[in-house]
Amino acid sequence: MWPRALTRRMLGPFAMAGIAACCWLACLASAPAADAPVAGPPPAALEGPALEVSLREAVLTALENNRSLAVERLGPDITRTQEDVEKAVFDPVVGAEVSASRERSESPSGGHFRDVRERQVGASASVRRALETGTTVAASADVSGVDSSYSDRMVRAGVEVSVTQALLQGRSMEANTARIRQARISTAMSEYEVRGVIEALAANVEDTYWEFALAERRIAIFTESLNVAEQYLRDTRERIAAGAVAEIELAAAEAEIPLRRQGLINARGALEINRLRLLSLLNPPGGNPWDRPVVLRDQPAVPELRLDPVAGHVAVALARRPDLLQARLQTDLQELQIVQTRDGLLPRLDAFIALGKTGYARSFLGAVGDVDKDTYAVSGGLTYEYAVGNRAAQARHRQARIGLDQAEAALANLSQLVELDVRTAYVDVNRAAEQVTASAATSRLRGETLRAEAEKAKVGKSTSFLVAQAQRDLLASQIVEVEAMVGLLHSFTSLYRLESSLLDRRGIQLDAPPAP
Repeated sequence: MWPRALTRRMLGPFAMAGIAACCWLACLASAPAADAPVAGPPPAALEGPALEVSLREAVLTALENNRSLAVERLGPDITRTQEDVEKAVFDPVVGAEVSASRERSESPSGGHFRDVRERQVGASASVRRALETGTTVAASADVSGVDSSYSDRMVRAGVEVSVTQALLQGRSMEANTARIRQARISTAMSEYEVRGVIEALAANVEDTYWEFALAERRIAIFTESLNVAEQYLRDTRERIAAGAVAEIELAAAEAEIPLRRQGLINARGALEINRLRLLSLLNPPGGNPWDRPVVLRDQPAVPELRLDPVAGHVAVALARRPDLLQARLQTDLQELQIVQTRDGLLPRLDAFIALGKTGYARSFLGAVGDVDKDTYAVSGGLTYEYAVGNRAAQARHRQARIGLDQAEAALANLSQLVELDVRTAYVDVNRAAEQVTASAATSRLRGETLRAEAEKAKVGKSTSFLVAQAQRDLLASQIVEVEAMVGLLHSFTSLYRLESSLLDRRGIQLDAPPAP
């Protein structure tokens, strides 16, 4: 619902009066066209290539090049690595060992000692994998040989397969995979956080863009007012020389010159500050950006749109706000924590079974071949473990339940705050729109007042002081009118940011985080 086009008109020109003050009035009331040059820093101060951007181009440039956003975008990639860490719990684990030993000792035999020498070598390999069902499967193979001075050489070879199944604690697949899902949720939360940063950056760019445009308009108004004030001073001197007015009228006309210059100095300073801020946000490519002048392709205008009922904006915010989506995911994290701690309340009861075969021979090949014989070894049983009182597990479970209550309370509180933000911003948009209308009426009436004072001054019915006062009032009203228009644009940006629709309204689509 962004306006179809930003119009170039700001204020309607006032009718010309016959004196210099009324000329000044007409120049102020008609703002410069969008393609007309506006006053800014001296050209010599900015030597870089000009940066010409529309509002949408400015937002896109910032999203591509802003350095703060580049830092934030690394967060999900870092968080995503934890998913692989948790998944690795169910990866196969392979092990191997090779050993060799040599020993020389004395052994008692028949009332005397004999010299004993022994050499031993061995190798083993194993693989083990834990499954999501609470099952652990393992397989191993080993071979070892002993060569002793008091016995024949002997080689042993064996294989074993074992399965262990959790019957109570550790049996729940939901509990066993909870940490993986928690890691996925944390990644989604990180991506929503980045989305919030992107929306805040886009709003900051828009606000700075319009503040820059406002500073340009102020410069144009103050520059023209200074020119007209100088012309009015020259006209006053001529009228004094002709004897049409008293010399005392000169002071009021002279006092307007430094006043206009002060306003122009402040406006130029504001323009330069906003130029630097905008360049910092956009960080345009091409080397040092600080010396680049900025040319805005869009100029402030009253948006041609109507707001939906406030309930519609609230519904959009409740469905899309990144911080609210993060809070909802936080409750999911706490629910998974309850699943884990509930599993920890159970005793550990595991059933196991192991099947092995062993072969003996005087050579390696013989021992391996001997494994095929009808010999075997089977073992099985149960293991039980329970901490008396189980206080640690119960405390962790209570902590998880309290954490869930806290997360749900925080979600309800945040939902209320989101609705308050949107409703407040909605009111501010309506207020700003009324301010634009009121400030335009004020400018029109103060223009009539200036015109009347100027006409009376022509026939000696008014003074330079009263004309100058009317000029100041009109100048202030023109500034207020431009500020009201920019304020309205700020209020729309704020409303769209608070309901998380700003990027969509600018035609910028972001990929939604995958469902955890």
